[in-house]
Amino acid sequence: MLNMNFALPVTLDTDRMDWVPSPKAGVWRKPLAREEAERGHATSLVRYDPGASFSGHRHPGGEEILVLEGTFSDETGDFHAGTYFRNPIGFHHTPFSREGCVILVKLHQFQSDDETRVAIDTTQGEWWVPAPGVAVQRLHAHNQEQVVLVKLDADAPGILHDHPGGEEMYVMRGVIEDEDGRYGAGTWLRRPPGSRHRPEAREDALLWVKSGHLLPLA
Repeated sequence: MLNMNFALPVTLDTDRMDWVPSPKAGVWRKPLAREEAERGHATSLVRYDPGASFSGHRHPGGEEILVLEGTFSDETGDFHAGTYFRNPIGFHHTPFSREGCVILVKLHQFQSDDETRVAIDTTQGEWWVPAPGVAVQRLHAHNQEQVVLVKLDADAPGILHDHPGGEEMYVMRGVIEDEDGRYGAGTWLRRPPGSRHRPEAREDALLWVKSGHLLPLA
């Protein structure tokens, strides 16, 4: 197992991690959290070399993907950088990438009654401004779980907030700081239920943030 104790905070600078081969040639991974080698709960960065593909497979616990670079494809379409999608429990596909891509992938983490397939082009999404220097784009919400993108202007005042159900964050762009450290693009953070922090941007930042999901699944 890797980073499966959700009561402990985790911070990983993925730019300092090596790509490791997957079972398919041309597909590489940086495991961030993993229950078993090739099954169960997993969070990873995945890289497809140009022309690489993966065998057709089913997702018994669902699949959540954020396309970070390039274009990721399957039978349902082509998904360019900035696309966020959720393939529900039981979804089957045969993914590939013509030009190559890098994606953030979460497997086997869906609530049993979360059956909606989601595909959002976040580059065209709507933003709301809850505070000066902060903009939020809602991507998904189900029961206690919420997924958003957050834009922080450099040196905008930080907002202290609690994580009653835990929080997970990937820094897509820029640099942020909180009480515990400084995090650049490519940093993956997970904070346990009951924690709190006050993130502030030192450069204009774009964050993928998921919260409420580290409690027991419904």
